[in-house]
Amino acid sequence: MTFSEIITKLDNFAWGPVMLILLVGTGVYLSVRMLFPQFVHFGYVMKNTVGRMFMKHETGEGEISPWQAVTTALAATVGTGNIAGVTGAIVAGGPGAVFWMWISALFGMATKYSEAVLAVKYRERNDKGEWVGGPMYYIKNGLGKNWAWLGSVFCIFGAIAAFGIGNMAQVNTIATSINTAIDSFGGNTTAVSFQLFGKPVLVSSLVVGILIALICALVLLGGIKRIGSVTEKMIPIMAIIYIFASIIVLVCNGRYIGTALGWIFGNAFSVQAAFGGAVGITTKTIIQKGVARGVFSNEAGLGSAPMAHAATSEKNPVMQGLYGIFEVFTDTIIICSMAALVLLTSAARGGVSPEWGGEGGTPLISAAFGTVLGEKLGSLIIAVSITLFALSTVLAWALYGTRCFEYLFGTKASRGYQIVFVFVVVIGATMKMGLVWDIADMLNGFMAIPNLIAVLALSPVVVKLTKEHFKNEKIKEKGA
Repeated sequence: MTFSEIITKLDNFAWGPVMLILLVGTGVYLSVRMLFPQFVHFGYVMKNTVGRMFMKHETGEGEISPWQAVTTALAATVGTGNIAGVTGAIVAGGPGAVFWMWISALFGMATKYSEAVLAVKYRERNDKGEWVGGPMYYIKNGLGKNWAWLGSVFCIFGAIAAFGIGNMAQVNTIATSINTAIDSFGGNTTAVSFQLFGKPVLVSSLVVGILIALICALVLLGGIKRIGSVTEKMIPIMAIIYIFASIIVLVCNGRYIGTALGWIFGNAFSVQAAFGGAVGITTKTIIQKGVARGVFSNEAGLGSAPMAHAATSEKNPVMQGLYGIFEVFTDTIIICSMAALVLLTSAARGGVSPEWGGEGGTPLISAAFGTVLGEKLGSLIIAVSITLFALSTVLAWALYGTRCFEYLFGTKASRGYQIVFVFVVVIGATMKMGLVWDIADMLNGFMAIPNLIAVLALSPVVVKLTKEHFKNEKIKEKGA
């Protein structure tokens, strides 16, 4: 068996049925233990997250506001997978995959809530005076120093995975989408290239890589405060652009929304009735593709987002945990659903013809937007959206990778990691590195194992804090 085949098998396990059941099962278990706070207290969650977006928060040294913490976490989760990834999952698993994507998100809200609660509960200050936290810290400070090795395992996976999932894969997608947009306007990006190590490199891709590397370097030099400052501005802008464009398409395709929803719910267990020609799509495929896309998109259970939440100025773990619920809702229920409905309504209209059981991606979703907005504007909207989505992901994962490396080797060593991270941005834009991405994808999935062990072991702490918080809220209401 070759090295590549071994990595493929491990990658399939990392995102296979066993791991997906474990990830969703953890969400179900936590939901039951906490009496479904994501549903029972949904109004309270929105009031204390969206309702506090524009409130000013006093932040100390090494702290960011609760909203900056959540936008940093959203920056990592809202990436290329929300557009191209959702399209790929739907085409490969059929429209019913969207139903399972929603199911994974509804229970994933409880998992991400718990991760954020634990991140604030067990965080600590580093040598720079910054709040640091995440799975490695709630493992060490919550489970005890004898379990610190498990936190180190998480950090090894996270520090390496950041180079692929949070760097090269994102930057390469940016370069590809920009090249596609340039070509749609009559350009010819393939005509301007040069040879590097015997392989052609597009000049346009190199320019994109250098520009993103410079942006990344400037933001990283400012530390957690600058990252938070950038993401709190970038996230609303990119979400508004994409959602507004999606709404225009859905309004024009309004008569087909019912058909699209019928496909989603009617084909959650089988596509044979409506799509008899679909090859290889079984009930297992539908569920796996949908759940995998949901988990991969919102990262509930992977342990990445708690590293951003730990930097908040919020002192109450439960109040910061509410943003975990908001994150998953925004990422999957809103943004991923937009991509799904744009594609499916365009397919129902006859504007695009997905090859069910095949592969989707950027060109297909660009064509779906193009059915209403026109080919050029459609490709431009996708290029801009993917650029902003992926750039935000790069910035957030630079923080995550740094935090993991810092835990392993100390604060002073983290600057070297950041320099390498910035350099890899240029490589990611100009080269195709499929095997490296597979390795990073695998490690990204494996991050969940030590994290879920800690979340489940510390779940009594989360349950206790949650019950106490909402008990106090009831007392306040009665006394008001």
